[in-house]
Amino acid sequence: MKHFICLIISLITFLSSYSQIFKKQAPKIPTHLDSIKVYEHLSGVNLDTVYNILSEKYGVKIIYDTAVCNEIIYSYWYGGESILFAVQISARLEEFNCTVDSDLTIHVVPKHPHALKHPSKQFQFQQKKFEGNPENRNFTLSGNIIDDSTNIVLEGAYINVKGTSVSTVSDKNGHYTLNNVPSDTVTVTINHIGYLPLDVFITPQINKADFVISIHHAEHVLDEAIVTANRIDLMKMSGPTISTIKLSPEKLSEIPNVGEKDIMRTFQLMPGISAANESSSGLYVRGGTPDQNLVLYDGFTVYQVDHLYGFFSAFNANAIKEVELYKGGFDAKYGGRLSSVTDIQGKEGSKTQFNLGGDISLLSGNIFTEIPITEDLSLVAAARRSWRGPIYNWIFNSFNKSTSSSTSSGKGPGGADNVTKAKSYFYDINTKLTFKPTKKDIVSYSFFNGSDDLNNSFSVNTPAFLEQLGINFNFGTTDVTNYSNTGMSLSWLRNWNSKFHSNTVVSYSNYESSRDRVTTGNVFMGGDTTTTKTGIFEKNNLKDLSFRSDYEWSFAKWNSIGFGVSATQFDISYRYSQNDTSWLINKRTTGLLTGGYLQDKFILFNGKLTLTGGMRLSYFDVTSRLYKEPRLAITYQATEKISFKAAYGQYYQFANRITREDISAGSSEFWVLSDGKTVPVSSATHYIAGLNYESGKYLFGIEGYYKNLNNITQYTERLSANTAGINYDENFLIGSGYSQGVEFMMQKKIGKLTGWVSYTLGKTMDLFQAYSSSYFPADQDVRHEFKIVTMYKKDRWDFAATWVYASGRPYTAPGGSYSVTLLDGTTQNYFTVTSKNTLRLPDYHRMDIAVNYHIHNEAKKDIGYIGLSLFNVYARKNIWYKEFTVVSNHIVETNVDYLSFTPNLTLSLKMH
Repeated sequence: MKHFICLIISLITFLSSYSQIFKKQAPKIPTHLDSIKVYEHLSGVNLDTVYNILSEKYGVKIIYDTAVCNEIIYSYWYGGESILFAVQISARLEEFNCTVDSDLTIHVVPKHPHALKHPSKQFQFQQKKFEGNPENRNFTLSGNIIDDSTNIVLEGAYINVKGTSVSTVSDKNGHYTLNNVPSDTVTVTINHIGYLPLDVFITPQINKADFVISIHHAEHVLDEAIVTANRIDLMKMSGPTISTIKLSPEKLSEIPNVGEKDIMRTFQLMPGISAANESSSGLYVRGGTPDQNLVLYDGFTVYQVDHLYGFFSAFNANAIKEVELYKGGFDAKYGGRLSSVTDIQGKEGSKTQFNLGGDISLLSGNIFTEIPITEDLSLVAAARRSWRGPIYNWIFNSFNKSTSSSTSSGKGPGGADNVTKAKSYFYDINTKLTFKPTKKDIVSYSFFNGSDDLNNSFSVNTPAFLEQLGINFNFGTTDVTNYSNTGMSLSWLRNWNSKFHSNTVVSYSNYESSRDRVTTGNVFMGGDTTTTKTGIFEKNNLKDLSFRSDYEWSFAKWNSIGFGVSATQFDISYRYSQNDTSWLINKRTTGLLTGGYLQDKFILFNGKLTLTGGMRLSYFDVTSRLYKEPRLAITYQATEKISFKAAYGQYYQFANRITREDISAGSSEFWVLSDGKTVPVSSATHYIAGLNYESGKYLFGIEGYYKNLNNITQYTERLSANTAGINYDENFLIGSGYSQGVEFMMQKKIGKLTGWVSYTLGKTMDLFQAYSSSYFPADQDVRHEFKIVTMYKKDRWDFAATWVYASGRPYTAPGGSYSVTLLDGTTQNYFTVTSKNTLRLPDYHRMDIAVNYHIHNEAKKDIGYIGLSLFNVYARKNIWYKEFTVVSNHIVETNVDYLSFTPNLTLSLKMH
């Protein structure tokens, strides 16, 4: 702890003086622009890049139209000419006017805006537009997509032959393969979240088997420029596959968050993903629970995605390069989950320059560094730690503000006096070492560790309405939870040739948790004293050792094949008891899951129709059974703007997080491995169809889904009395369910004002014969969710606001109670329960606002921001869950609320 505080203090000292360092190093604008000499060799680049270099490197202001300059390719060798001459000669050659105003700002304006000298030119990579006839048709183009400043390979770049539906997405080593390219004079468009869009002119002379394309990072755009090109998206919600969302971690600061920029909470603002479960960073995707979402970080599985009761996710955005979420219908290479996949790639680290930065807020500190050790070896490291402060106390006090009432008589509202003793914190560490021994190979080692120590203890004294009845009591609750994640992976990415590449990963993951919650109290009534005691003691330990090897072979222009093998050794234990008695549940299951898949992608009718079919086979040695999982996806590009998509898939899950129903203190979850008996292997079938209309400025989308589930498991003690001789394995209930819905989406992608509006109409139902002979709403059922996200950018300022509305979630209330006297003389209270989930909490809604001011050095480069985030602006009192306590045959109901109005202030700085 002392070392971490010292590290944070050192970071503050360094970053606070960083602007002073730049003041000494950055060139100042002199009195006469002609005294600045330029030494640059610029060949085959666009004017946007030329003016960007001249402005950043030589410290002058240049105002120009990015969209126009993006279209003009320029070459010149400057050997000591003045900066003014450098701009003037480029302007004169391309028919621009060049003027200088009183504050020495250079203005570049087209002489004839509607009749440019080269109106057909587009920004291209290295090659000028080819004017001759094509030499090759219907050929294959392959290579890598890289960051032009760091040389880091980029996964998830969308590559498209302009004017056609021929497209692909770069894989984890940045490799892409475009089949059926119509001719070698076409234009190829590259789009990637967080990077400027790029048009590349293909010529007959390029190396079609190894065409490396470098793209420009968004933060390199000059603020002084009049930007009319596409805004860099926070998210991309359209692409070649259905139900897929890509996210840019570096743009997350634009979205309001109670803690800091957060990938999981940002996903919750999307259609089909519930935002009403504020206490969890886990994703409730299309009626699924968080455990049904496969979360991969650099190839290893993360089983707990929350920090600090869900107000932070487990993932440090400063350590993440990119994130992709599949809401359903995902490919055959992914297995082991019923609902969705979140695939996270950590940063590789710059191979060209050292970087250091961090974030400091009222809740936490965050530090990261990128170290280029050699030309082929780089390191990224990041660490976070939360701390107590006014906002921290505000959050944890709000957890224990409650309103109590007697529900057995239906009368007598009053307020219990709760005293909080919360002391909680978390930390996490990320490191990644990347080695590139050859042009074809990338080897990386990634490590993650995070831990939470949560103390939510409190005491409750007699509410007023019971004192009036002559009843007094005092209760004390000790509630301590600890959990931790550890994960690591060693991966080898290889491009064997232009058509065949592979990715092999060996990984380890460990999740541990423990919870001790004990409530003791005394009830004084009529001269008698009754002592009660209830307790929960839980321990959960999950170990996962995995191997995975994936291959892709683009053997024909119209066809590519993916295949792979995997193996996972599970070791999961769970123990649960009450009142320090013997363990009611004491399970430990080990099992080996092996599998393989084959997937075939067909591109037909000149790229308009794409069919992707696959089969995954999994063998689970615990059940000695082979599980077949067929998959099918269809994309039809009807026009350049309109596309239809559909998907079908069968999915199985072998490690499940089961809900343990607890009416009195709120339900909880624990991980167990399927044993084929009390906890069977669960399954789901997905049916998805959607329609997108996408223009340059707008995206309109609609998707419908239906998902049925079988062999889902819950645990409850309500159906049996707590007496000796009970086999508590009988309290594991096996049921089925379904989820269906439709999602509507409208997004504005371009302009100073951007954002989206979404509405989801959904229904999630369960069927457990032990509860009811008919379907009832699942715990996570939310019928209506409406979300508005708006972002506005002006100069250095970013403004954002979000509003979320969701209909109330279902819950179960007790109908009565009874008491049992234990051997030690204490009394144990039990509830009789009403029908499952027949009541609903009030509707949920809140508004969040964020304002960021970007900090620049004297070279006009963005090195950080100061951000103010206002969570739940109008202080809506949203109910998290209800607790119930029995006091002298009266049921005291307590509302546990979500967070009220909470501000947070963040300072973020970095070197580059």
